[in-house]
Amino acid sequence: MGQLFYKKVISCGQLLLSLLFVSNAQALNLQQAEMLSVQSDPTIERYKASSHSFDADSIADDTLPDPKLRLGAVNVPVDSFDFEQEQMTQLKIGVQQNFPRGDSLSIKQQQSQFLSRSSMAMADDAKLKILREVRETYLNLFYEVSAYQIIRETRQLFSELVKVTESNYAAGRVAQQDVVLAGLELSRLDDRSTKIQSEEESYRAELSQWIGELAWNDIDHGFPDLPALVMEVDLNQIIPQHPLIQSEAAKVSASKKMTEMVKQDYKPGWGLLLDYGYRSGNNPDGTERADFASALVTLDVPLFTGNRQDKKLAANEHKVLAARFSKDDKLRQLKKFYDKNQHRWQRLGDRELLYKNSLLTAAKNNAEVALKSYQSGVTEFDTLMRAEITELDVRLEDLRVRVDRAIAHARLLYITGDNNEK
Repeated sequence: MGQLFYKKVISCGQLLLSLLFVSNAQALNLQQAEMLSVQSDPTIERYKASSHSFDADSIADDTLPDPKLRLGAVNVPVDSFDFEQEQMTQLKIGVQQNFPRGDSLSIKQQQSQFLSRSSMAMADDAKLKILREVRETYLNLFYEVSAYQIIRETRQLFSELVKVTESNYAAGRVAQQDVVLAGLELSRLDDRSTKIQSEEESYRAELSQWIGELAWNDIDHGFPDLPALVMEVDLNQIIPQHPLIQSEAAKVSASKKMTEMVKQDYKPGWGLLLDYGYRSGNNPDGTERADFASALVTLDVPLFTGNRQDKKLAANEHKVLAARFSKDDKLRQLKKFYDKNQHRWQRLGDRELLYKNSLLTAAKNNAEVALKSYQSGVTEFDTLMRAEITELDVRLEDLRVRVDRAIAHARLLYITGDNNEK
């Protein structure tokens, strides 16, 4: 398996990563999964590429349109096509330069800059979302792997009880029902193991979308470690600084710039035309004909604005409102997301303490007492089974509570950000 893993990694050009995991006996921990998931992620890179695109656009947007070169012949007599026959015949060369309306170039540049900021903020948000999703998936995977180990431990005990029960039945000390019950509970444990393995494979497949084949490695047995939470949180300060809200704010600013640019349509645009006309031949008095120079200025006259400028301005004002409402909606969603997971994190903390301080010990003591009582002939076999199964369920539920609290922790980190460098 190790050689196959090594070849697959080399084929993907990830020799450095293979050395990293081989040195750690191929045990994948949460920090490694996080690091791999954000490296060259296509979603993050897409937003970054979009940001760089808008940066390039902003430079082009503040540049005058290319001048136009004019070449031609003017007033050529069609009866002879003789350039010296008529005095007005000219060979002309000229340059035409158009100048956009008002400050539209500068405004367009600022709009592209805001869109660039929005895309870069979306890249940051994508990174936070990927970390959140990878953490949740890894934690669920950790639960399934750990739950499988707990069930296998319990199965060993049940397997011994089945042997003891069969031996006692053969000796006539217990009823046949005890043997059937012991076999039934053993089969139920096997069924639970199969279901857990199915869930484990599902989470590994989900994790593989970010880290590839490494998702199928063994995972670290230690409980996943997450960055510490910020305990004193002012949502009115934190949420507006979230990359998702920063992106929405930049979109609002870009919409405002678009409205400003539409207002420039009420101003005239203008153009400058410079021509030089060369004339061949001579005047009647024998002197050479003088060449001509021309200078023209063109000016737009925005007189009829009702069906174009006014409507475009109204449309863009509504787009600004839509962008603001979108930002407000994202603010509300993030606040709800934080409050929901903050309460969940606190309540799961209470349950975690309850399991740690009471339930785990009580379930273990109950199973031990039931085993001793059964060995002494005081209780029936089904009582022992119920006690053992109860202890198993309590251990699994304790693990589920701790994992669910860590998932709520990971979701809170999506809002607050990591409080320390890992």
